[in-house]
Amino acid sequence: MNYNISVIPGDGIGPEIVREARKILDIVGSIYGHEFQYTEVLLGGVSIDAHGVPLTEEALETARNSDSVLLGAVGGDVGNSRWYDVAPNLRPEAGLLAIRKGLNLFANIRPAYLYKELSEACPLKKDIIGDGFDMVIMRELTGGLYFGERHTEVIDGVRTAMDTLTYNENEIRRIAIKAFDIAMKRKKRVISVDKANVLDSSRLWRQVVEEVAVDYPEVTLSHMLVDNCAMQLVMNPGQFDVILTENMFGDILSDEASMITGSIGMLSSASLNEGKFGMYEPSHGSAPDIAGKDIANPIATILSAAMMLRYSFDLDEEADAVEAAVEKVLAEGYRTGDIWSEGCEKVATSKMGDLIAERI
Repeated sequence: MNYNISVIPGDGIGPEIVREARKILDIVGSIYGHEFQYTEVLLGGVSIDAHGVPLTEEALETARNSDSVLLGAVGGDVGNSRWYDVAPNLRPEAGLLAIRKGLNLFANIRPAYLYKELSEACPLKKDIIGDGFDMVIMRELTGGLYFGERHTEVIDGVRTAMDTLTYNENEIRRIAIKAFDIAMKRKKRVISVDKANVLDSSRLWRQVVEEVAVDYPEVTLSHMLVDNCAMQLVMNPGQFDVILTENMFGDILSDEASMITGSIGMLSSASLNEGKFGMYEPSHGSAPDIAGKDIANPIATILSAAMMLRYSFDLDEEADAVEAAVEKVLAEGYRTGDIWSEGCEKVATSKMGDLIAERI
């Protein structure tokens, strides 16, 4: 089979980690008889430098016409005035929001799994980790506070900023359905996270999620306030299966979940539309301080490519092979610096990609 992938290296370490993911896809293609064709697309700071905007219409159209999108990382140092001393819609992250919206990628899937080989890198105590954890955070991606109306003005001589948090029932229902569908393939538990004790949007969220739950009698639904969820993630992570939540809460909770896996460099992600099309990216940022040093962890991007094989291309065997190769390399004691511990061998970004490719 032939697949056309739009590749967005992005900023910072993005080009380095995307390079390793492409290396893995090429090996998969040669072994299993697939051809992956890549079209490079500019997004973020590099697009601002080249075109003056973080995402052009041409770039969006290229992505839209592909079979899927592989993204590295977007953004830079917030102190970089070239990219940040501008209107919000011209900053690098605005391009990321725009492509998600433009491709209708409303469902963000972020697995958080603790490899037994990385238990020492987990900051939690062993009695809290127990037998480990395996959860998925289902984050609504195109609504809420990040996409609401916003402005800053001077009122009675005081600078005042306003951001608007809005959800309608259709936006909530479609992400809830995705979460329950995934739960049916896992442990059949959904914890919906909101702030229903304060926010009207959360009260509507809870009502609609309960309506969806009626169609999934095999799935156990419970609700949790976001502040309690943040606490429970570090007190008892093993209790979670599928966490369903809105955009900003999901942004924060998924980063917290990533760190208890041992490193944010281990956390993959998929953003899907209502069909098979998706954009796949690591959950970490562009890490401009280590860009170009060949020390970034490419595993999250490689695992994101595995998610692409599974969710967009229905290549489950190939995805399993990539994930198994990652586990084997970790079991053999190879580590990038962010997950290194005593007795392990520290390797560079490119070497980690080579090792995983050799074991597929």
